Amino acid sequence: MSTKKLSNIPLKDFRSFLSKEGLKVIKTTKGRGRHEKWSRRDLDRPITIQTHKDPIPEFIVKQVMRYLNINREEFLKKLSK
Repeated sequence: MSTKKLSNIPLKDFRSFLSKEGLKVIKTTKGRGRHEKWSRRDLDRPITIQTHKDPIPEFIVKQVMRYLNINREEFLKKLSK
């Protein structure tokens, strides 16, 4: 089991992970909220991430992992590539 935390993932690395998983940015918002919506064809709904929080909050990382149906080890392996 990995000891790396899911709470200190930089926004840049998380965006790179989403891109490697085949997701594309479909919408960005500017202003106070600053969110991005990512999607791909096989997903029922888009994944929303906060772009004003860096590093990405752990609950967002876990939510995305659940939605993409990958476990912690898979995620960390893909993130490090």
